[in-house]
Amino acid sequence: MTDSTAPHRQAGPDWWRQAAVYQIYPRSFADSDGDGLGDIRGITSRVPYLAELGVDAVWLSPFYPSALADGGYDVADYRDVDPRLGTLDDFDEMVAEAHRFGIKVIIDIVPNHTSNDHEWFQAALSAGPGSPERDRYVFRQGKGENGELPPSDWQSNFGGPAWTRLPDGWWYLHLFAPEQPDLNWDNPEVRADFVRTLRFWSDRGVDGYRIDVANALVKDLSEPLRDVGDAPIEQQMEAVEDGQHPFLDRDEVHEIYREWRGVFNEYDPPRVGVAEAWVKNERMVLYARPEGLGQAFNFDYLKTGWSAAELRSVIDVSLRTAQSAGASATWVLSNHDVIRHASRLAVPEDADAEAWLLSGGTRPRLDAERGLRRARAATLLELALPGSAYMYQGEELGLPEVADIAEADLQDPVWERSSHTRKGRDGCRVPLPWKREGVSFGFGGTPWLPQPPYFGELSVEAQEGQEGSTLELYREALRLRHKLVGSDESMQWVGDSGSGDEDVLHFVRPDGWHCITNFSTETKPLPEGEVLLSSGALDGEGLPGETTVWLRQG
Repeated sequence: MTDSTAPHRQAGPDWWRQAAVYQIYPRSFADSDGDGLGDIRGITSRVPYLAELGVDAVWLSPFYPSALADGGYDVADYRDVDPRLGTLDDFDEMVAEAHRFGIKVIIDIVPNHTSNDHEWFQAALSAGPGSPERDRYVFRQGKGENGELPPSDWQSNFGGPAWTRLPDGWWYLHLFAPEQPDLNWDNPEVRADFVRTLRFWSDRGVDGYRIDVANALVKDLSEPLRDVGDAPIEQQMEAVEDGQHPFLDRDEVHEIYREWRGVFNEYDPPRVGVAEAWVKNERMVLYARPEGLGQAFNFDYLKTGWSAAELRSVIDVSLRTAQSAGASATWVLSNHDVIRHASRLAVPEDADAEAWLLSGGTRPRLDAERGLRRARAATLLELALPGSAYMYQGEELGLPEVADIAEADLQDPVWERSSHTRKGRDGCRVPLPWKREGVSFGFGGTPWLPQPPYFGELSVEAQEGQEGSTLELYREALRLRHKLVGSDESMQWVGDSGSGDEDVLHFVRPDGWHCITNFSTETKPLPEGEVLLSSGALDGEGLPGETTVWLRQG
């Protein structure tokens, strides 16, 4: 397939508003040189696959030089490619190949923290207390008689204190791993350097940016630092309402994004931005507005279980929030930080998904067929909603979470930092299977995370051309989506509760495109119309349980 025969994709400066975006975790996508680590050339080699899948854009998780203390989110150089993954020339070739097929390229920017290997942090260690070099980060003296206690009670997202003490007695802040020191965004040099980074990649043809931890850049560093109590970080995020938390979702962060928007608008078409901001909906508007980043991830949708009523509520709130911001809604079911939804949706309501993962997937034993059935239904529901759909590599194969990775093979710092109380995110980052057989099922060399034996039968080779396979379902869904989605972002629920049945969600998009999802296990009536696609087999009796159908009327 060449650019002239590629399927129609979203075009114009608003291409992102209803785009289908495919997230690539580079180290786990495709390995071109056999070292067991996915790389840039591996991505380039698979662009035809992505075009055949039908995505409008790819989003690349970090590919920068990194010691991999946090899977690449510890960045040592923001304007280069990790030599294990390739070169800048390789990156340019990858962007050119994606553009040849009409696929946009979005990359991760990690502005809250650098790697401790970054030249700035190394200079800060050498320069010592009170130096301009240290002012690029957050250094403080400790509490206690001899400064032996952390400067505040702030906790790391990965567990334990958010402060590490240096041999000279000073402490530095890291909201994540100790290898990820937080930058001081009150420092004009920090702000100017990231503007330079945005222009560097935009000049190389990058179409947009996903902003990591977008809500945590600015901190209240006035003395004394304010303690926040012992509530977990997740609870603190949910409690923030007024923009005055010491280090989460502060109002001043939007000054940064207004400046970034000015940079984005220097290009034609303007570069796009999407915020990873774990904030309440009323605060999300601030990140998604046109004078800011333009879009923000909707994590409420991801966090909602298999419930028609709860999803209906989340969809309504999400659409209202996006509309009030002048943005489009975003929908996501899986990413590199959460349990894959083919497994998550199979966990019983009375069980904890994290506890299931910690047990190695043994307690409880999941019904894998039910998980995949629900995942396929949830995907068709997601792809029918107005807005952007963000998909994670491998979900088009129906990959489950690999819950039984041996402790010795775990790479995620969450495992150690949580004192082995949280398994971490390795289970969703296992390298993809491309072939039925081979040392890594076609991924490349011996993979950096072990693949389970059953991956071969879930591979691209095993599913390609197979009627009813999850891969072919995604391909057909994205093909139809391109035909059915126009500029109209409206939808209308059918029936007062979305269907007249509390177990069914039914809405209609422009041009008579209906999406109906049955959340129960019983067959439900199916309206008259031309069936376009269904997530599972239809038996002529109606809409089976845990199934979504697209149909057209009129």
